[in-house]
Amino acid sequence: MKRSEFLEKIDFQYKIHKVCGLLGPRQIGKTTLAKEYAKRIKKVHFLDLENPFDLSRLENPMLTLSNIESDLIIIDEIQRRPELFPVLRVLVDEKPRKFLILGSASRDLLRQSSETLAGRIGYIELTPFSVAETKEYKKLWLRGGLPLSYLAQSDQESYAWRQAYISTFMERDIPSLGFNVPALQMRRLWMMLAQTHGNILNMSEIGKSLSITNHVVRNYTEILAGTFMIRILEPWFENISKRQVRTPKVYIRNSGLLHTLLGVQTQDDLQVYPRLGASWEGFVLEEIIKKYQAQPEECFFWATQSGAELDLLIVKDGKRIGFEIKYTDAPKVTKSMRSALQDLALDHLYVLYPHRETFPLAEKITAQGFESYMQ
Repeated sequence: MKRSEFLEKIDFQYKIHKVCGLLGPRQIGKTTLAKEYAKRIKKVHFLDLENPFDLSRLENPMLTLSNIESDLIIIDEIQRRPELFPVLRVLVDEKPRKFLILGSASRDLLRQSSETLAGRIGYIELTPFSVAETKEYKKLWLRGGLPLSYLAQSDQESYAWRQAYISTFMERDIPSLGFNVPALQMRRLWMMLAQTHGNILNMSEIGKSLSITNHVVRNYTEILAGTFMIRILEPWFENISKRQVRTPKVYIRNSGLLHTLLGVQTQDDLQVYPRLGASWEGFVLEEIIKKYQAQPEECFFWATQSGAELDLLIVKDGKRIGFEIKYTDAPKVTKSMRSALQDLALDHLYVLYPHRETFPLAEKITAQGFESYMQ
């Protein structure tokens, strides 16, 4: 599946920076996209830090990289050698050439890159397949958008692939980032987060259930967030008299991985899953964020102690857009929606539900068919 939008984003970054960081979870297609982009460049050199030969060549990185005569140097799995970032700073200042670095961790986990390459690097997060790309939201919802999961021949093969993915992530990928985390303990935490998907993140309760401290829970959740596995959605505070919720919510970002952690294998399993609405909410929430290309610092939820709430608030380009996500045939205006519209001074509020039809519910409130909205 061609992902032309991301190729254009890479081109745009090179108009501003000499280094482009292409980030995203493992097996999302970063290497495939980088090789597709490389076809546009005359002379390209590719280094894979999971390849022992390439890794050994970079024992003396300054000497190796400075002697490569290419217009573009691609370095895959950069999180395995974070000490390369100061070298890249020197090289891009010395010679007019481009670097494309691929990483399976966020820029927060690759903190050294933002410090060392400040003003020289632009980041792109490669996201899973979207509804706009696949045109099949039910299959995408069940399997998630990781390419090999979505494109599997059957639901059973997709599920088995995701089971292996989760095991490999915990046993190999997390240690490769330098974290000494017991795989079994991380799995138990991840499964507990799946059970609380779409709810307030209560670290104290999780810590008690797992017999670990709040500090350890916070550390583990930061690792999962930094490797694109979970989304910690921060609360929005408004200067109003109502008491507002000040604790974040947690979501498993990939619906396919959520369903694997919950043991949901087929569409039939999904339709009888007791928390179907929470699964739908998380799936649609991620699709909205992709559509708006919203950054984490632009995305919030809102709730008051009296029960008013808003599933997603995007504050972007001077506008406040609210979203309620409902798994229902007949969306209606609620007191909570009117409260959110007024208290947050929303420019508009959309109620997304699993159909095509779109119609107004009230002034500034629209019932939006999910299928038509995401196209």
